[in-house]
Amino acid sequence: MAATSAGPVPLISAEPFAALAAEPRGKLLEFPARPVPAAVPGIHALLLGEFLLLFAILPMAVFFHAAVGLDPLQPLWLATGVCLVLLLADPTFDRRQLWNGAPLGGQLPQILGLFAAGAVAITALVHEYAPQLLFSLPRHHPQAWALVILSYPFVSVIPQTLVYRVFLFHRYRALLPSNPRTQSAALILLSASAFAFSHIVFHNWIAVALTVPGGVLFAVRYNNTRSLCVSLVEHALYGCFLFTIGLGVYFGLR
Repeated sequence: MAATSAGPVPLISAEPFAALAAEPRGKLLEFPARPVPAAVPGIHALLLGEFLLLFAILPMAVFFHAAVGLDPLQPLWLATGVCLVLLLADPTFDRRQLWNGAPLGGQLPQILGLFAAGAVAITALVHEYAPQLLFSLPRHHPQAWALVILSYPFVSVIPQTLVYRVFLFHRYRALLPSNPRTQSAALILLSASAFAFSHIVFHNWIAVALTVPGGVLFAVRYNNTRSLCVSLVEHALYGCFLFTIGLGVYFGLR
């Protein structure tokens, strides 16, 4: 699809779950890229069971220590491998969505603007309610902090983006209404809910609460750009900031 120019990017649209950008610069992929195949008898039940297994039962198994000896990242990596195989084997999946960096330039000013506002708000809250945590990791363990900042996008953000956005948006759209606006809103809710719920593995409500708005933001961004690249850049910004500001203690960092 040819690039088109857009006017000023509105911060928030009046329509529910509307685009965070009016139209990103660069190539915007059609979504879904190819038509959903005709329904197969029982496919909805199979997809629903698969969704519950991956996004409900697996996190609960880790939460209740049913998956003995597993680090929370290991089930994520396993799920990522399975999801990637299923995507690559699906002829209706447009593989360009596995990167699609073209929209990043048009989205970056808004990503950075929202991030700056969020960072100020979170810093103020940590300073007020948990001052002992403020910048604790870089202050006390600078080498560990640098290692986390360098590795986190690769070992955590890319897998989460692929599973909770690229895979979920493509795989489970067949379960939802065909109306594009309704389907997009439902996929955003499913993605954000599954993403936030997965953080029960850290055994604290703060991790879940912090990932609810993040999950919505990242899902909206992916819905509007069909870009793993754009979504992971935004996700990595917030994640690295949370570790820097001292909130990594709620995400398994000891």
